Amino acid sequence: MTETIQADSRAFLALNAGSSSLKVALFGATGDRALVTGQAERIGPEGVIKLKDADGRALPVVSGDISNHDAALAAIIATVRAAFPGLKLAAVGHRVVHGGVNFTAPVEVTEAVLAELTELSPFAPLHQPHNIAGIRAAMEAFPGVPQVACFDTAFHRGQPFVNDTFALPHRYYEQGVRRYGFHGLSYDYVTGEVARIAPHLMAGRVVVAHLGNGASTCAIMRGRSVASSMGFSVLDGLPMGTRCGQVDPGVILYMLEREGLSTAEIRDILYNKSGLLGLSGGLSNDMRTLEEADSPESHRAIDYFVFRVQRELGAMAAVMGGIDALVFCGGIGENSRVVRRRICERLGWMGVEIDHGRNAESATIISSEFARTAVMIVPTREELVIVRAARKAVGIATEAA
Repeated sequence: MTETIQADSRAFLALNAGSSSLKVALFGATGDRALVTGQAERIGPEGVIKLKDADGRALPVVSGDISNHDAALAAIIATVRAAFPGLKLAAVGHRVVHGGVNFTAPVEVTEAVLAELTELSPFAPLHQPHNIAGIRAAMEAFPGVPQVACFDTAFHRGQPFVNDTFALPHRYYEQGVRRYGFHGLSYDYVTGEVARIAPHLMAGRVVVAHLGNGASTCAIMRGRSVASSMGFSVLDGLPMGTRCGQVDPGVILYMLEREGLSTAEIRDILYNKSGLLGLSGGLSNDMRTLEEADSPESHRAIDYFVFRVQRELGAMAAVMGGIDALVFCGGIGENSRVVRRRICERLGWMGVEIDHGRNAESATIISSEFARTAVMIVPTREELVIVRAARKAVGIATEAA
C-alpha cells in the first residue's frame, strides 16, 4: 500500500464533516479502492479516531487531540502521513449539504464560494456550518491544495417546477424557499451503478430509497432526478434516526403558541429527539437496536418507518407514471433484510415481489424471477463521488466502470 502512494505521489482526500464527526477516505490518483477509511467520532474531550487501511487493518493513531474539527483533521493527517511517508495531496473533496440554487455541480472553493456557502447556513443550520468548518480546516492544513465542494442538493436541481416549489406566496420561491432534495451524492453514485449493472433499467423509471440515520426517496427518470421526498430542509419526508420527517406545519404552530417553546427548543425536538428515537420512547435511533429489542416501543417505531417508506415509494412512482426498478441503499436499506421485506410486502400492486432467499443474502438483485419491477441493493459510496470530483478538478479523468 505504501508503495502505491510513493509510486504516484498524487493522493486525494474525501472529507465529510458533521456536527461531531469527521469522516475521511484517502484514494490514490486512480482506482476505486480507498487506501484509508475511517472517522473521528464524538469530536471533543471524549472523541476517538478510528482509521483502517485498504485491508481492514487499524492504523495507529499518532495524536489523541480531537478537541475540535481542526485538531481532529490534524490528528487524522498525522496518522495517514505516518502510514504513507510519501503522501502528497493533489486535492481535497468535501461533502457540502446545501448548494442552494446556484451550485449545480462540484466547484473549486474560493473565498467568494465560501462566502456564498456561508449565506446558505440558515437553510441547513445543523450541517452547513460544520461543512464549511471542515473546508477551512483543510485549507489551513494544505495551503495551495485545491479544495472541491460537492453538493447534496446538486443532483436534484432542474426538477420540474411543481416538484421544486411550495404553495406559498411566490416571493418565497424567489427568495430560495424551494424543495431542494438531499442525499444527492448517494443518488449520483447509485444511479451510475444501476446504469452499469442494468442500463435498460436506468433508461426507464427508477425509485431509489436511501434508508439510514438520514433517509429519503428519489424518483429518477431516464437518469435524472424528478422528485424527492426531502424538501426545503433535511427534516422533510421519511422519519429518520432522530429527525421527524413529514409533519403538519400546524404542529410547529402548536409548539410555539400552546407550549411556548422557543425556536431553538423546537429545532432540537425536530432534529435530535424525533424519528425512530422519539417514536420508540427514547429507546434508540438505531434500527439494529430496535430490531433486537422486539418490544412494543421498537415495533411502534419500525411499523411507522415501514409505513412511511411504502407511502413515499408510491408517491415517487406516481410522479413518473410507473416504476421499473426499486433500489435500496444506505445503512438500513443495505443491511436490514427485515425492513426490506416488510416494505416490499405491500408493494405487489407496483409489480414488486422479492425472492426471500436473495433478500436474506443481501444479493444485488433481490426481486423474484416473476416480478414486473426489479428490486436491487446497491451499497452507496458518497466518498467515491467526492474523490472523483476532486480528481476531475485537477485534470484526472474518471476511469470507465
